[in-house]
Amino acid sequence: MSHTVGARQAQKQQSRRALMDAGLHLLADQNLASLGVREVTREAGLSPAAFYRHFPDLAALGVALVEESLASLHGMIRSVLAESGGAEEMIDRAVTVIERHVREHRPHVRFLARERHGGVRQVREAIDAELGRFAAEVGEALALQPALPGWGAPELRMLAELYVDHMVSTAAAFLEALEASEASEVPEASEAPEVPGSDPGRVERIAATARMQLRLISLGRRHWQGS
Repeated sequence: MSHTVGARQAQKQQSRRALMDAGLHLLADQNLASLGVREVTREAGLSPAAFYRHFPDLAALGVALVEESLASLHGMIRSVLAESGGAEEMIDRAVTVIERHVREHRPHVRFLARERHGGVRQVREAIDAELGRFAAEVGEALALQPALPGWGAPELRMLAELYVDHMVSTAAAFLEALEASEASEVPEASEAPEVPGSDPGRVERIAATARMQLRLISLGRRHWQGS
């Protein structure tokens, strides 16, 4: 009996995974508001009835993708904040982590960038809530660092939200640059026209700008005297 239950549970997890993968794949070229259940189940190789055994609607699928999309980034940033070293080292690590995350989880980053201001309210709210929790985690880590005059809980929360907003905008910039770079590539040295906006050094410049911006935030933090 336990073997049968375990097999059913594994099959259920596989079906859910197939639906989420199908949704993420389809959302590479469209937003969630334009997606249909039959389209997702056709891509996953399942019936529409199977979809509703896992999700009440497409908004719930989107919320599950939000949670998955941000879960790995939470762990990465926590590890950056936990490591020892000065502000410069932490800044370099943070930008490197963000770039690597975008390269390794591009479909998730693309989904978040598109749906953060998209047409499905539940998904927008889920993204805002996850980023809020993310800011709270960053604020807790900042609170463990040496205190500065005039810094209380409101200032730490403001700084944490500033870091999170910077992380999101930097990830979106990396994504756009990587996809523009790939779009400009051709299989061979052909006579195909160059894609407008292609720029091989764009990723490096985004990383350099992100580091400078974080240094500016760090400098401002050291000189902030409170409101």
